[in-house]
Amino acid sequence: MNIELYNENIKKVLEKNKLEELRNKTILVTGASGLIGSAIIDVLNYLNVKENYNIKMIALIRNAKNVPNRIKEYQNVMIWKQDIVEEIQYEEKVDYIIHAASNAHPQAFSTDPVGTMLGNFIGMNNIMKFAVKYNCKRVEYISTGEVYGQAIDNTKTYNEEYSGKIEPMDVRSCYPLSKLASETLCISYSKQYEIETVIARPCHVYGPTQTDKDSRASAQFIRNVLNEEDIVMTSKGSQIRSYCYVLDCVTAILTILLKGESSNAYNISNKNSIVSIKEMAEIIAQKSNKKVIYQIPENVKTYITRAVLDSTKLEKLGWVPCYMFEDGIEQTLKILESNF
Repeated sequence: MNIELYNENIKKVLEKNKLEELRNKTILVTGASGLIGSAIIDVLNYLNVKENYNIKMIALIRNAKNVPNRIKEYQNVMIWKQDIVEEIQYEEKVDYIIHAASNAHPQAFSTDPVGTMLGNFIGMNNIMKFAVKYNCKRVEYISTGEVYGQAIDNTKTYNEEYSGKIEPMDVRSCYPLSKLASETLCISYSKQYEIETVIARPCHVYGPTQTDKDSRASAQFIRNVLNEEDIVMTSKGSQIRSYCYVLDCVTAILTILLKGESSNAYNISNKNSIVSIKEMAEIIAQKSNKKVIYQIPENVKTYITRAVLDSTKLEKLGWVPCYMFEDGIEQTLKILESNF
């Protein structure tokens, strides 16, 4: 990873999103080795190093082997090895919890649907029990835009009030249904135990902190071109999605943590980064001088599905995204070039 360029990206997103209330706070981040969780740690560390924020971080990670090397070198970060389905063993008070631990890509859903469901719901319960025990100031749950379910109207943009259809007999629903149930668990704890919770619903997040195991289309396409391979499409790629560069997503998460109204959910999406999978593939290929090759089986069905989230509620908190899709892809490729 090109750390110098990556830090320039962090500097850019923080210039438009001020987070002064984080000074001298202790923050527990679960899923701290993942796409979003590791980027949260990076941004908090940058605030410590460049702005003297004096944030103490506890990075909860299930497998210590997955801790990115850069995080191992950070000061003020305690790496806490634990599976989230077990009761939290850390025994000190924290100010904020950002709960980002979850199976979060399609291959994990298909190979471990039971672990996906239990990890989400039981993990959420363990986090909330810990927060109540130590009187945590606020818990933020990183949910997903998939809680809106299947697109019924391919022209619609979804706000936080929308409730879509999720098919319970589909194993793939292990992810959105357990995320949705975990949201309700958050709200239930808020009401019963008077603890503040906020919920973030990112849609499709991409960026240089993607992991090697990430099976999402954006991560696969980025790996393809960095490995000097063309992108092979086995569908027409007509699905339209909201995308958000990971560092923009992090400033959104931290804005929700500090300024969101308790017991509320907030969509995270960039209205300037709405593209189809086909367009995404073409942009990634063009930025790398590669080609998109279409190998579409005969008689394949075409479903024009739209998963576009309305981020107006978040923007009213003052959040400003910095990277349009093409810019974010270009930065991702440049930052990761040295890895390949």
